[in-house]
Amino acid sequence: MRALTSTPRPEPGHLLPTLAGALVVGLALPVFLLAGWRVEGWALGAVLWLGVQGLNLLLAHVKARSSSLAASGVQAFGLFFKAIALLVVLFAAVASDPQFALAAAVTYALAYTLELGISLLAYFGSEA
Repeated sequence: MRALTSTPRPEPGHLLPTLAGALVVGLALPVFLLAGWRVEGWALGAVLWLGVQGLNLLLAHVKARSSSLAASGVQAFGLFFKAIALLVVLFAAVASDPQFALAAAVTYALAYTLELGISLLAYFGSEA
């Protein structure tokens, strides 16, 4: 087990996990429509997920053009900013309408969870 977590591996591609997350967001819309849930909640979750993907692309572009120390700082700031921005939007949504916020949070969380799971499988499934 120690060899699995202590051996560095190359960073896997981001395309497959991103497509899987997009698939979850896309499949959530018919579920919301058929179940009679608020589509506005789905839309906020989809916009949040797309916004995070856009920030990821921007950070990857900046990382590729910077020195390793500067890239580390940009990545750390980006991670912090994404988390804080996501929480601010979701807390504002909770203050206005808890059901709306719950729908947005569930949509985002399902897409993010699948994306993270596929990323982890790709990372730990690759050769060390």
